[in-house]
Amino acid sequence: MEHFDASLSTYFKAWLGPRDTRVKGWFLLDNYIPTFICSVIYLLIVWLGPKYMRNKQPFSCRGILVVYNLGLTLLSLYMFCELVTGVWEGKYNFFCQGTRTAGESDMKIIRVLWWYYFSKLIEFMDTFFFILRKNNHQITVLHVYHHASMLNIWWFVMNWVPCGHSYFGATLNSFIHVLMYSYYGLSSVPSMRPYLWWKKYITQGQLLQFVLTIIQTSCGVVWPCTFPLGWLYFQIGYMISLIALFTNFYIQTYNKKGASRRKDHLKDHQNGSMAAVNGHTNSFSPLENNVKPRKLRKD
Repeated sequence: MEHFDASLSTYFKAWLGPRDTRVKGWFLLDNYIPTFICSVIYLLIVWLGPKYMRNKQPFSCRGILVVYNLGLTLLSLYMFCELVTGVWEGKYNFFCQGTRTAGESDMKIIRVLWWYYFSKLIEFMDTFFFILRKNNHQITVLHVYHHASMLNIWWFVMNWVPCGHSYFGATLNSFIHVLMYSYYGLSSVPSMRPYLWWKKYITQGQLLQFVLTIIQTSCGVVWPCTFPLGWLYFQIGYMISLIALFTNFYIQTYNKKGASRRKDHLKDHQNGSMAAVNGHTNSFSPLENNVKPRKLRKD
């Protein structure tokens, strides 16, 4: 295993250049294998979980969902506030910001972005709750792609470009997650559901987030600094993939024809709530299609 680790590190260095030594020794960052294994386990649970639950009664999970969503709401708010203050204190340049130009402010950004990376591991629970509640139609290609890819991408970001121009997308995403997980948490309380009206606008906010990230990332290409161009090109490509997938989801979920076809079908519980955001309804064919029809729980 040690020989494999060394070979992997050598390959990454040859491909991406030297790693950022400021995160050496940080939890989960020294070695890619734990992140990779967590991703494989996640995909296995996505595949096997619905099969295991097929003939079992769904779990309510209401209490733990309230706590879970509240926790992620507070974590997202913390990350957003810390990123904004770190960028302000470090006088970050919107058009292009290198990774070693703001001193202690860079370290503040790095510490917050580690939590952002770690939150992507926590967010695997979104899918696990779907499985336990037997909301398998919400485990879409978009949902799994987004969750599995983000953890892996951010392991590489944290090891090579853990601050500088990397801050922008994470800041916007943290703000969107404050809105999203607070919505999920409120929706976990049945008495609150009739008063929740903004799920459509969360998806619109996500699409706006991707567009703004492309614009800001492109600035670093047009007016380059010491931030590696390869990372900017990759981020633009990844954002385009998310725009395509989320746009398809939005059209399928909210256009009049799609809404009419789903009028009876979309009485679903998003992460313990009645919602259709973050690609969690069936904008694509579900990964698990062999689920017997069941009467929806009232919780």
